[in-house]
Amino acid sequence: MADARLGLIGTLLGIYLVLALVFASWTRPAVVMAIIPFGLVGTIWGHAQWDVPLSMFTVVGLLGMTGIIINDSIVLVTSIDEHAETRGLIPAIIEGTCDRLRPVLLTTLTTVLGLAPLLFERSTQAQFLKPTVITLVYGLGFGMLLVLLVVPALLAIGRDLAQPVTTLRRGLRVRRAGLRTTLGTAAAMILGWFAATLGWTLATGALPAPFATLLPMAPLIAALALFMTGAAALLMLVYVTAALTRRPA
Repeated sequence: MADARLGLIGTLLGIYLVLALVFASWTRPAVVMAIIPFGLVGTIWGHAQWDVPLSMFTVVGLLGMTGIIINDSIVLVTSIDEHAETRGLIPAIIEGTCDRLRPVLLTTLTTVLGLAPLLFERSTQAQFLKPTVITLVYGLGFGMLLVLLVVPALLAIGRDLAQPVTTLRRGLRVRRAGLRTTLGTAAAMILGWFAATLGWTLATGALPAPFATLLPMAPLIAALALFMTGAAALLMLVYVTAALTRRPA
């Protein structure tokens, strides 16, 4: 199983690199591949419903399921990008999802309905392949629904997250040294606070010692709350300082 997990990780990394070359972007492949964990949820739920343990044949099914749902995601993202060239992203998401509903639906139904007889087969030979069939049927069933919901939502979220980054880059390129210094200081402070709270917790699994006794809750939740609160306070402090020191026009 360890070799199978390593093979699966290597496959996912290879898929990401290929998609990065195709889309010429580091974020688009992440959006396309974000649907894979949801297909895994369907796989685990299907095994639980049929009372079948996870096995090497499950990993084989995961490889096939991953390829199919990634293909659906690529088709959807490509269609949305084509629509976005002539209109805004939100209208493009709506039009692209409507256009690709039928292809994604047919791709999934042909596979699921074709494997359905094997899923209910009770012969001894079919039992060996049952984990693979369950993985494909339930993984694709969940993946089909979530490709049409999660991928468009992630594209919209990515646009919202990209706007502050674009604004920061523009601010760092302006000629006013005072503005560049203020933005650079704010970014450095937030990164330092992230490393001291959420980054530390992700690396060690526990809150830093000064905060561990103050927040009696799950470490990751407490670290996230600390980071968000501290980042908001730092941004407010920088904003007030810049407003007070701004030269009158």
